[in-house]
Amino acid sequence: MTWAWGFGRGPRREVPWVPPELGEPEGLVGVGGDLAPATLLRAYADGVFPWFSDGDPVLWWSPDPRAVIELDGLHVSRRLARTMRSGKFRVTADRAFEAVMRGCGEDREEGTWVTAEMLAAYTELHRLGHAHSVEVWVAEEGPHPRSGPSPFTSPSPFTSPSPAAGGGDLPPIPPRGRGTGGGVLPGYTLAGGIYGVAVGGLFAGESMFHRVTDASKVALVSLVERLRRGFVLFDVQMTTEHTERMGAVNIPRADYLRRLRAAVKMKGVTFLDPGEA
Repeated sequence: MTWAWGFGRGPRREVPWVPPELGEPEGLVGVGGDLAPATLLRAYADGVFPWFSDGDPVLWWSPDPRAVIELDGLHVSRRLARTMRSGKFRVTADRAFEAVMRGCGEDREEGTWVTAEMLAAYTELHRLGHAHSVEVWVAEEGPHPRSGPSPFTSPSPFTSPSPAAGGGDLPPIPPRGRGTGGGVLPGYTLAGGIYGVAVGGLFAGESMFHRVTDASKVALVSLVERLRRGFVLFDVQMTTEHTERMGAVNIPRADYLRRLRAAVKMKGVTFLDPGEA
């Protein structure tokens, strides 16, 4: 099922979602379509994101209210600030995108939306320079990892959970190659991370995870510090207890869409510094 909408931005193109303004508060605005890079980028620019389980069609969402973390509103506890200053963790960007995505699918009682289809789609988006990750590492002789996912999104009441935590029969992580984001940091173990999609001045957070206590919090703080260099809107989709403690707030969908339209028009905003690219 597709609808043809002009949206007032460029040529008309069929998309599998209705304008978010017409959606119900729970947020389901479309069913079907594909996860091609052009489709995903159009979705984020329209305020829509995919979220579905194995065996379901692609489901498109734009909930009301929408959760954001204001870039000047992040809450960092004194204890977390001490942890970040301690040197316990090492932080990188776009070093291991695929490994971060896989980590976000681990050990979830409700199942995972990091299916093989989603993994392939977002890895390609990363290869093209639109999806990014922040990785948090510990030295290999560091603390014993403790698993614990920390999602931006909560389990959807409208989808059936997929049966396999960790993405089921996904192929193993390949050695790092140019643009794959599947690499490792010699001497370190991946302790946590975050990934999301950048469009203009928007960064849409998709998910985060930790295997070592505080690693996802360090990833989030490091991401916000990076976004402050030029981004204006940090979307986290829906609040969770974890993100609320860190400063996530709900805003009306209409306000989000108004801010989004200004953000995605911004030019020259980059996730990586020149020396990192």
